[in-house]
Amino acid sequence: MSEAHPGRLAVRAVRELSPYVPGKPISELERELGLRDIIKLASNENPHGPSPRALAAMRAALGQAWLYPDGACHELKLALAQQLKVDSACVTLGNGSNDLLVLLAEAFLTSAHSAVHSQYSFAVYPLAIRQTGAQAIEVPALGADSEMPLGHDLEAMRAAVRDHTRLVFIANPNNPTGTWASGGALKRFLERVSHDTIVVLDEAYFEYGLERGTPDGVQWLAQHPNLVITRTFSKAYGLAGVRVGYCVSHPEISDVLNRVRPPFNVNSIAQAGALAALADQAHMRESVAETMRELTRVERELRRLRVWTAPSATNFVLVRVGVPAGPVYERLLRAGVIVRPVGGALQDALRISIGTRAHNDRMLEALPRALS
Repeated sequence: MSEAHPGRLAVRAVRELSPYVPGKPISELERELGLRDIIKLASNENPHGPSPRALAAMRAALGQAWLYPDGACHELKLALAQQLKVDSACVTLGNGSNDLLVLLAEAFLTSAHSAVHSQYSFAVYPLAIRQTGAQAIEVPALGADSEMPLGHDLEAMRAAVRDHTRLVFIANPNNPTGTWASGGALKRFLERVSHDTIVVLDEAYFEYGLERGTPDGVQWLAQHPNLVITRTFSKAYGLAGVRVGYCVSHPEISDVLNRVRPPFNVNSIAQAGALAALADQAHMRESVAETMRELTRVERELRRLRVWTAPSATNFVLVRVGVPAGPVYERLLRAGVIVRPVGGALQDALRISIGTRAHNDRMLEALPRALS
């Protein structure tokens, strides 16, 4: 009998993928180095946590954990529609916004199609595109001399669209760079791109971006039926652990997504927590304001260390350390500070989440030693 290689049975597009690697968990570093008192500034989590009302709602929902969740997410969908001032038929729920990005690729891409994304954009975009067999068209980011270095070059992205292009992914603000596009630039892009191309405006960091003037994409939905906006409760609302995101689109796109969306993809605990979190806007806004104050302080301190930072409208900052980032990352790990090496074409870059003031102070103390 010949040696078995069952992995070869997977479709070629999937076999050729490199899996997404998340930030190192605290528990893993504890096991590896035997450290305690570790801080994690690697995954852009909200260190202030969710609303107490959300925590109470999730605890109460545990009492009915033996029941399947509402597969339509009816209450949460209505609450989102009311807040966004759209029809509930425009809202689709997902297991985090990542789920919805993958569903969009599955619903609209085949090997005969292509999709466009920017260089230095969210790593899930090319993964979602390539697993369908579609061509991923990566467009170079803006140069170092730009007003928004490493940001999306929207004119070049529009020029990259072909007749077979079905999706364009735009992150605003962008992960991992923190950069953003202005409302005017985005509006011009939407006006000029083909109506047969769906524009996915990923606003995972929307609530943080508002603090620095990024636009609200929902304002353009009525005029642009090919626009889809994705958002999440993982960041500003502090619910990364329960996984709930949503997208807002033309009802026909929402209908398509609901045809491929897995049943019960948002669990009952997540639905309860998101619904309560949405109702406590004061907690979210206070959390975001504190994070953005800390971002300003951390940016100032990093400049004093003479390291380059990208403009950021998010709860993280991209830092170019001027040397290969891998050894710097490892030295920070030994100091009990977890950040994120960016890799790829940004081998000298670290992405550092904004934590509490105490966490940020500890990172700022450890970084100069790690650089020396």
